[in-house]
Amino acid sequence: MHEVTSFEDFFETHRRPLFGALCLVTGNRSEAEEIMQDAFLKVWERWERVSGLEDPNAYLFRVAMNLFRNRLRRASLAARKALSLTSSTDDLAAIEDRDEVVRWLRPLPPRQRAAIVLTTYLDYSSDEAARILRIRPSTVRALATQGRAGVRHAMEDQA
Repeated sequence: MHEVTSFEDFFETHRRPLFGALCLVTGNRSEAEEIMQDAFLKVWERWERVSGLEDPNAYLFRVAMNLFRNRLRRASLAARKALSLTSSTDDLAAIEDRDEVVRWLRPLPPRQRAAIVLTTYLDYSSDEAARILRIRPSTVRALATQGRAGVRHAMEDQA
């Protein structure tokens, strides 16, 4: 058994190495400082038992890494909850986007519009779109390319 004389001596000996390790793990000095303080507090609360351990430093590092993992889990859970609380679709934005798409597509010839809508918005392959439009797949690709170029040109004129 390795006997450490006092918590204060233990703290002075191990605070810098622990802080350095936590800075590397967290990538953030403030977070590393907070985790280090929490870890030393937990060790201090159990000092009678911890001081008698063969390697109190290993215990300190294990506590610190557990605190880091817990923070990471809590942050991840909070992020997931925040993302799920917000509506995944903004109905007004969807209407505005759809209106804008209609405005960009309106000046195109009907075949180019159809090719873009089928391949880009409805996600049909050029073969499937060709069957629907009763034209060759290469014609669908050409029409879609021409249509996208027309939309890009119109957007540049508006900008």
